[in-house]
Amino acid sequence: MKRFLYYLLLTIAVAGVAFLGFVFFPTKTRAISQPDNLTDPALIEKGRYLAVAGDCVACHSPDPAKPFAGGYPFPSPIGAFYSTNITPDPASGIGRYSLDQFDRALRYGIRADGASLAPAMPYPSYARLTDQDVAALYAYFMHGVTPVQTDPVPNPSLRWLVTFWRKLFAPNPDKVAFDPNRYADATVARGAYLVQGAGHCGSCHTPRALTMQGKALDESGPAFLSGGVDLEGWIAINLRGNEAGGMGLWSAQDIVDSLKTGRNPHAAVVGPPMSLVTAHSMQYLSDEDLHAIAAYVKTLPASAGDQVGFAPSDATAKLLQAGVNDSRGAELYVDNCAGCHRSDAQGYSRVFPTLAGNPTVLSADPHSLVHLILAGSAMPVTQAMPSPLGMPGFAWRLSDEEVAQLATYVRTEWGNTAPPVGAETARKIRAQLSPAEQAAIAQAAHQTTRQP
Repeated sequence: MKRFLYYLLLTIAVAGVAFLGFVFFPTKTRAISQPDNLTDPALIEKGRYLAVAGDCVACHSPDPAKPFAGGYPFPSPIGAFYSTNITPDPASGIGRYSLDQFDRALRYGIRADGASLAPAMPYPSYARLTDQDVAALYAYFMHGVTPVQTDPVPNPSLRWLVTFWRKLFAPNPDKVAFDPNRYADATVARGAYLVQGAGHCGSCHTPRALTMQGKALDESGPAFLSGGVDLEGWIAINLRGNEAGGMGLWSAQDIVDSLKTGRNPHAAVVGPPMSLVTAHSMQYLSDEDLHAIAAYVKTLPASAGDQVGFAPSDATAKLLQAGVNDSRGAELYVDNCAGCHRSDAQGYSRVFPTLAGNPTVLSADPHSLVHLILAGSAMPVTQAMPSPLGMPGFAWRLSDEEVAQLATYVRTEWGNTAPPVGAETARKIRAQLSPAEQAAIAQAAHQTTRQP
């Protein structure tokens, strides 16, 4: 028995030493070539454009008055991580970073002091960036961004867990270097580079494993961009070729219009996460790059195991137009939705989205639809479409059972085929609404019930 305990303790000790060695042994990275002139206006402008494509401002500028000064919180099981100051301030920012240190942070997830960055920083996607683009980004952040001094933001002390995750799951940039020759068409290749790399679309639209790494980094994995990720109570939609819950019924121009303006003739961006991407990033990309992104997305085949379907039918429209409201769901739709989305669920082009065949409506997970019914949402403000058209929330007037009945009706009429929604789902989502949404609901209820 003593010998068994001895060997057990020895095994544990050896395993512990091996684990600590794995975690704390420094990661070696190669040096990249530095441009001759980092203050070259053309290089700085290239970096600025790439920063826009990467939507760096969304996570690093919670205070618009202090661009890139950091401080945006990202919840995690070990505490909230806060985005860092990436201005060239030498004390609190990255002003003392060399190009190689910048590259290690951007593509490897390693800070200048050797600590690992939380994967809220999408370095698994940025690993695809070329050396030249990394250098351009460095030139921009060092010479095109105003330094901002900030106070240190506390982050969780258990960064060794993040290091363990990074070493297990983050890709080696040299092994996943983007190869445009994989694609027969140069436009598709450009779109693939933007989607997989700077745009880091997979960070939100690709489901994650239990260990939180994305299940795929490009189209070689069938889960890539198949949606289903919960983003602050909104579900990222499937961007693959599924006709009902994906992009199968969208044209390439539909995708371009949605990215550039927040809406297209039959659909609109729903929820703050994608609205911010549209407002801060996608609308400023060149038409050439937007068409490249769309071309690449349209090459993605449908994902397997689709639980939803769509076959256009005018049966529901005929019943509603004849005044036949033969279910509580139908009554709720007529009372709350038909005025904008019409009895045929076709809405109004670029104003009120079509509900028939709508990917948000037909998502296997009804979370976004229920969230929308409860709290409403506004379209992003863009240069092309400056009006923040929106839908009001109905949480103040509909019970959980009524929300579920309405959502189920929308998901099962006009040719839509999607699983029903239960009242418990509506109850759970209502409880998870943000404080701002809760306050807006309370205000709407107060304005409606107060006496003149």
